[in-house]
Amino acid sequence: MSPDTAPTYYAATANDPTRYPKLVGPVRADICVIGGGLSGTATALMLAERGHSVVLVEAGRLANAASGRNGGQLIAGLSGEGTIKRQLGDAGTRLLEDVRYRGIELIEERVAKYAIACDLKRGWVEAAARPSHMGALKAYYEERRALGDADHLTLFGPEESEGVVGTNIYHGGIIDRRSGHLHPLNLVLGEARAATTLGARIYEDTPAIELTGGTRPRVLTPAGSVEAKTIVLAGNTDHKFTRGPLLGVQLPIGSYIIATEPLDETLAREINPHDYAIADSNIVVDYYRMSADRRVLFGGRCNYSNRDPKDLVETMRPRLAKVYPKLKDVRVDFAWGGRLGLTINRAPAIGMLEPNVYYMEGFVGQGVGTSHIMGEVIADAIEGKSDRFDLLARIRHVRLPVGEWAGNQILAAGMLYYRMRDLF
Repeated sequence: MSPDTAPTYYAATANDPTRYPKLVGPVRADICVIGGGLSGTATALMLAERGHSVVLVEAGRLANAASGRNGGQLIAGLSGEGTIKRQLGDAGTRLLEDVRYRGIELIEERVAKYAIACDLKRGWVEAAARPSHMGALKAYYEERRALGDADHLTLFGPEESEGVVGTNIYHGGIIDRRSGHLHPLNLVLGEARAATTLGARIYEDTPAIELTGGTRPRVLTPAGSVEAKTIVLAGNTDHKFTRGPLLGVQLPIGSYIIATEPLDETLAREINPHDYAIADSNIVVDYYRMSADRRVLFGGRCNYSNRDPKDLVETMRPRLAKVYPKLKDVRVDFAWGGRLGLTINRAPAIGMLEPNVYYMEGFVGQGVGTSHIMGEVIADAIEGKSDRFDLLARIRHVRLPVGEWAGNQILAAGMLYYRMRDLF
């Protein structure tokens, strides 16, 4: 079985069995959202909260791709901060500060307002994989402190690492107590349920096979259509819509996760004493956390050729054992993978595909929080408040004028380069 279709821990612990119908026949709405992942449901809910009529179409089931298969790490800010600051200058720097914790705030507000049970927990650590990596973490901490925004941040050294993250392999790190982790599938299901209570209509097993923008935006599906004033392409774009400003912007990369058997409480406290989500500081990262039922969810990028490992468990187990030697023989109950969208400059891609057709994609592993930030940015733009949207849409992306095969070879070479950098 392919890792992309393997059963996940999240699916096994989903708490909402609701299935939504296929779209049959024509419907109308103010806004049609294409994509039922984190981006789509977050945007649909926000627009419904603001009184718009919304139709969301999803090709399969809600969150059946990266949104329901990711590591569940809720990380502050946007990826590609360096790119954003270089390209957008002071305005970009101010925007980064304005939105740094906005995605987390939106999720926390919705979890409370709509009683979404998604195991939301505060606390995230970036751990220095090399002594040289501490310099960047210290600089980030000092920058935050200079801005008066470091009350929730703690810098720690190598001698404190085991007490923070339960392992001595790191050379220090930084704790962010406003970031955290959650069950991403249950978040999507909860936000979708909330959107429907506000009048949004959701259709599963309803792929968008054609769209047109302009003065009469329209989305065609196999058995129906949606006429709307605005269309939002939410999340990684289907190849059929990869044209114009989206052409060659991102490539899919594989990421893989194993979930152990539940650990006893003593061992769980020993290896993750504060129940933090953890990611190392490498470019090709390992990331892991504890589930609500005390399983270690351990993920990372296992290869650099975009080919799935033949034996996912045995590929991931040595990485887990390196971090936590006591878990070298632990039973693995789930193993799965998926694809996330990588932009070459690591900054999100947001803009207009055609008149009245918005897009957002390429969140580079930070999609849980970024999806909510971008959903709000696009919702504001639809309502005429486009300052943030216009600024982010100015980001220049590296575009690969190649097909998927050649693109993957470039990606493989690039990932190998970065992996070698991680070794030094």
